[in-house]
Amino acid sequence: MMFLGSKHCPHCGATAAQKTAAQLSILKCPRCKIDMSSVTIGTEAMRECERCDGLWVEAAAFEKICADREEQSAVLGVASPAPAHPVDLTSDHNKISYAPCPQCGQLMNRINFAHCSGVIVDVCKGHGTWFDRDELSKIVQFIRSGGLEMARQKDKMEIEFQREQLHTEQMRSTDQDLLRRSFADEERIGGLFAARGLLKFLIE
Repeated sequence: MMFLGSKHCPHCGATAAQKTAAQLSILKCPRCKIDMSSVTIGTEAMRECERCDGLWVEAAAFEKICADREEQSAVLGVASPAPAHPVDLTSDHNKISYAPCPQCGQLMNRINFAHCSGVIVDVCKGHGTWFDRDELSKIVQFIRSGGLEMARQKDKMEIEFQREQLHTEQMRSTDQDLLRRSFADEERIGGLFAARGLLKFLIE
């Protein structure tokens, strides 16, 4: 996050960038219920609430930000005004609540981005992601620090572990089937020997 008047991001050195107006349809902030303004950061248009500084980013735009370092630099380079008042930790905005999607009105899912970033965002799979103040910058910092790659490696290891567990269970099940068949074969052979002995006894 950068504050007004800064020339570079104190965390990554990104050059200060400016928000510019964009032409998007008007949507309501899911937190404040007021009209959001349309802004462009880098080349991506998104909507911003001027009261809570939250951002509504549509799915395609967020995917591009995650993949494009120039877009990430633009996000980190945007100056944010300092809060006019101390943050009230008891306010409604700081309580855990499910927000409605600004586009379809359905309650969004709260998701820990990449399962390990520690940044909880509100997601509508069909439309986009809501970021409370500074959350988009935190996610970009997470991505640029290698967080996504670490998350992929973690997921890959989990998949491999589950695959090995499944293989072990299948092998155990196969061994049990073979053991049951072996017992059944032994019982059948034993029965044949007994019948043959009885027949021999009766004939002789």
